[in-house]
Amino acid sequence: MDGGVTSDIRREPVTEASAWRGRDLEADRSWEYTLTDEHIGELEKALDQAADASLIELDLASFRHPALTELMRSVRRDVQYGRGIALLHDFPVAGHSYAEIERLYWGLGSHVGTGVTQNSDAALIHYVTDGKLRPQMGKRTVGHPDEVGLHADMSDVVSLLCVRQAPDDPYSRLASSMHIYNELLRQRPDALERLYEGFEWDRHDEHADHETPTSVYKVPVYSHKDGVVTCRYNPGWIKRAYQRLERSLTDEETEIFSFMNSIAAEACIAFPFHAGDIQFANNYTVLHGRAGHGEVSDEDRKRVLMRLWLDFDKDTRPYVHEGLVRYGVVRHGALGWTAGDLAAGRHREPRKRTDKGVSIV
Repeated sequence: MDGGVTSDIRREPVTEASAWRGRDLEADRSWEYTLTDEHIGELEKALDQAADASLIELDLASFRHPALTELMRSVRRDVQYGRGIALLHDFPVAGHSYAEIERLYWGLGSHVGTGVTQNSDAALIHYVTDGKLRPQMGKRTVGHPDEVGLHADMSDVVSLLCVRQAPDDPYSRLASSMHIYNELLRQRPDALERLYEGFEWDRHDEHADHETPTSVYKVPVYSHKDGVVTCRYNPGWIKRAYQRLERSLTDEETEIFSFMNSIAAEACIAFPFHAGDIQFANNYTVLHGRAGHGEVSDEDRKRVLMRLWLDFDKDTRPYVHEGLVRYGVVRHGALGWTAGDLAAGRHREPRKRTDKGVSIV
């Protein structure tokens, strides 16, 4: 698959734990964890050792304490091999500066995967807010108070930490893209060929001067290898590419997306997300979003989340084409670089691509 060749369509339902409905998770809350005093003590000890280090300089070995490592091993297993999600409570945000919270969050997240940059600022932690902390991010609308539809982000895993929630307490939402796949098989099997073919993605004006404003190549919404189905679904990025190219989705494509969105909304789980809560979601099997909330003018009351994009370090899933499926949506401009890349200055060099523009892994 190199910008046009599709993988074989899996015609059997996904039966792994990643195919779930919200009611399943309501009945079994084993995807939730609470940080104990021991976990928090180990985090605080690591923070003391970090001093004023930047995220690039941070010694992640200082976060490898026994209780914390055991907890996060379970979180990683759930996210990578299980339902694809985990929710943590009681992360220590009170009494810490934003810089300290960043270091604590970065260190905790490193147990799950390697963090990568997310915006035009080459930020390893992205602030999700409509306030003064909002980063440079092209034409993306992350942080606005409107409802956020269910979608996937561009890394292996997306994590969100609530530092301060909006006063009207909007609920977070998660849905299984594998359950959606099963419903497509059951109700709309004719749609799978178009979804496997894929769509171009826009780059929201965050691409480098030598890069194209859209992906040019098509990234499959669903692909399949060795019995494993992978999803890459973010309708906003796809529709934006069509607008830039002065094209329109066909009636059939619009109907397929509407069907997927309706199944996601029907089968999602919605839950409160308060200060000190952290969610992790596998972007290949889970979609995330949230309810809307009212606008807040007072900067000290605005909603503030921190976000990590994490890539698994090992045992990644089989991809029919890793450069296209795993990296085809993220590797442009200042997005998708590790802390090591930033330290070595590799983010200033053009990425290696095939003649069709796909990343070379």
